[in-house]
Amino acid sequence: MIEPRIVKILRDIVGSENVSIDQADRICYSYDATQQQYLPDVVVFPGSTEEISRILKMANSEEIPVFPRGAGSGFTGGSLPIASGIVLVTRRLESILRIDEENLVAEVEPGVVTEDFQKAVEKVGLFYPPDPASLKFSTIGGNVAECAGGPRCVKYGVTKDYILGLEVVTPQGDIIRTGGETMKGVVGYDLTKLMCGSEGTLGVITKIVVKLLPLPEAKKTMLVMFDSIDGAAKGVSAIIKGKIIPTTLEFMDAATIACVRKATKIEIPEAVQAVLIIEVDGEKDLIERQAARILEIIQPLGVVDNRIATTPAESEELWKVRRSVSASLRNVNPDKFNEDICVPRSKVPDMIREIEKIAGKFTIPIVNFGHAGDGNIHVNIMIDKKVDGELAKAEKAIEEVFAATLRLGGTMSGEHGVGITKAPYIPMELDPAATAYMQMIKKALDPRNILNPGKIFLES
Repeated sequence: MIEPRIVKILRDIVGSENVSIDQADRICYSYDATQQQYLPDVVVFPGSTEEISRILKMANSEEIPVFPRGAGSGFTGGSLPIASGIVLVTRRLESILRIDEENLVAEVEPGVVTEDFQKAVEKVGLFYPPDPASLKFSTIGGNVAECAGGPRCVKYGVTKDYILGLEVVTPQGDIIRTGGETMKGVVGYDLTKLMCGSEGTLGVITKIVVKLLPLPEAKKTMLVMFDSIDGAAKGVSAIIKGKIIPTTLEFMDAATIACVRKATKIEIPEAVQAVLIIEVDGEKDLIERQAARILEIIQPLGVVDNRIATTPAESEELWKVRRSVSASLRNVNPDKFNEDICVPRSKVPDMIREIEKIAGKFTIPIVNFGHAGDGNIHVNIMIDKKVDGELAKAEKAIEEVFAATLRLGGTMSGEHGVGITKAPYIPMELDPAATAYMQMIKKALDPRNILNPGKIFLES
């Protein structure tokens, strides 16, 4: 347990009401979406950059580990306090500081919920594209730390593509600014991009300068059903070769469709083996032409049926098919391992076939869906941990999924990060020299290893 004098120092910095050593609070901040649990010694809720600076100066001096945390919605254990110590929660830093309509930038604090920010900028006719599935509760700070993606990244890119500058507190407690508010800037190393996706291991983000776009005039949503996963994948490539970049290109395989049939009222014929949800946005006349052209391009590729939304309500109804997936997976088995591999989009059918072989080899259900436009497949290995041997089979299956991914020129994580769950597999993807170089960066910036220790690398 942490010493009482340390708790007193923390209370002096942020106020007694913003420090908790209560068992209930410590349990609340001991887990994330992985459902793994590590109990912290103390939970702290700072309200300013200066308070975070003082906390880190003290923690660095005392060599106490600090674990930054947003909403705790991560799938790889990135915020878990695996070495006890201090959980530093950024939820009080929840202000949208300004929206600059003239220069198309905004400045926000890390505790701002992603969807709240999107709605705020849309009210003034602007657009923040990154849309992770957790956007209703995940925070912008967590999105930056993980470099979150989402369905719209096929057209618009991921979180790091919209971060122009940051205010960061270093592990030693220094306050630095990276980047700025201009679209260009090449003075010194790009520390902004270094911090994006660093999973809270190199600094605590306290302010974020975000690039915005004009809000598209309209959007059009289509649900297209195919008789094979190959047809759906060829459809993705054909659409892009046809010089159309949709906003989203989401896919579901046969195992996912079987779950969806039980969870929604939308009828999906038995012959359907794959589904694409395709959305285009832009000027009204343009998207009407694009939608018609898309249907023309993909029709020869085994299209069984399609639904086209004509109103926002109908669009929302089509998206319910995709949003129903996660909840419906529990009907397969109670426990889920959610991996987010990414392969070149032309390799999606090959990857699905590899996964089907692995599922058969280990006799466990594997359900696949995700972002076909960029080859990002969410591989859901469904087991019942109470059954002897199931957990061991799942772990072996995960390793084989990763191996197949790398053989096809992919990566083990498209948007979930590494955290602790993927750390053991890093040697499969990164060569020793690259890993050593990254560890050197961590050691140079955090020589006492107090900031989110044990994440990404098993040894850092």
